[in-house]
Amino acid sequence: MTTVGVTTERDLCRWISDVVLPYWAGPGFDEGSGLFQERLLPDGTPDRAAPRRVRVQARQIYVYAQAAVLGWAPEGAALALRAFDSLVAVAQAPDGKTSFIHTFSPGGHVVSPLRDAYDHAFIVLACSWLWRATGEARVRRVLDATLDFLDAEMTAADGSLLEGVPASLPRRQNPQMHWFEAMLALMEHGIPSGAERAARHRVLFETRLYDRATRSLGEYFTDDWAPAPGLPGTILEPGHHAEWVWLLRRHDALAGLPANDISGELLSTALRWADPGTGLLVDQALRDGSVHRATRRTWLQTELAKAWLAEAELGRPGAADAARAALGALDRHYLRQPIAAGWTDQLDADHRLLPGPVPASTLYHIFVAIAEGQRVLAG
Repeated sequence: MTTVGVTTERDLCRWISDVVLPYWAGPGFDEGSGLFQERLLPDGTPDRAAPRRVRVQARQIYVYAQAAVLGWAPEGAALALRAFDSLVAVAQAPDGKTSFIHTFSPGGHVVSPLRDAYDHAFIVLACSWLWRATGEARVRRVLDATLDFLDAEMTAADGSLLEGVPASLPRRQNPQMHWFEAMLALMEHGIPSGAERAARHRVLFETRLYDRATRSLGEYFTDDWAPAPGLPGTILEPGHHAEWVWLLRRHDALAGLPANDISGELLSTALRWADPGTGLLVDQALRDGSVHRATRRTWLQTELAKAWLAEAELGRPGAADAARAALGALDRHYLRQPIAAGWTDQLDADHRLLPGPVPASTLYHIFVAIAEGQRVLAG
């Protein structure tokens, strides 16, 4: 296993480029359908019966497209483009309605026709990177059509995204966060409207999602962005606090803005629920400071590493060491198990492995953390 130290980011980079990406392009890819597997069983074989989520396909397409741009996966762009074409064929308007369904069976039949905001944010992210990696006009057409659909069918009067079509409650900050992430990708790749959309969603975050009095970020809201009634309105996820640190710092850099103060507040709040021995974040807390769910999923730890990497890039004292420690903890507790190219999804409150499949959806989180570690720490 990797130990905390100066080689952590380089070792993880070799692991993901030499072990992980080839495996998920092999056993993790279904040659018959031209799509990625939803998850692997603990022995590394695909769970062929699992329904497939559009968001997972989009995440995998994004990973292989960016890996191709970084030079980590020589065949990544071709694989991502093949999966993109297959996804469009099976999930874009199979029921005659506009844009992408939510889930489909391994055989390509519609399971849920919901048009989901979270899914579409990842479609935009995937198309943005795949267009950069390939320059294919058909990718840009899907990207533009998806943006048009979201503008026409899934955008509220205040500019935020509805939960989906049909709309539902409670409203969640999570789709807004990933939409903001997708807009940053548009900005980075010079796609018109990205800057304006990102600026609009940053205002939403600062004025409605983020509570300055408690320096915390809610998860569930009413239709007008008040905290949801009862317990849901008090739930916090430390991992999302850390994720917004990285996103806000990226937006500052892309938009030429001065470093913001909310990012530091978000990171401090997230760290309130970091285990003093391992540094791992708990899954959920409450605004009163108590722990709501003491389990610890993988993705939170990747976002904590990214938050520290964003602070390190700004030159914050001690941030680089904290980032390396977070990457080391991620490796020791979650990665390379139950197979060499895999990860565990969650630990219990006592840091014990909770057995289960290896979800493809987590690769997106792990990949970005390692790519950022390589960029910021290794140069």
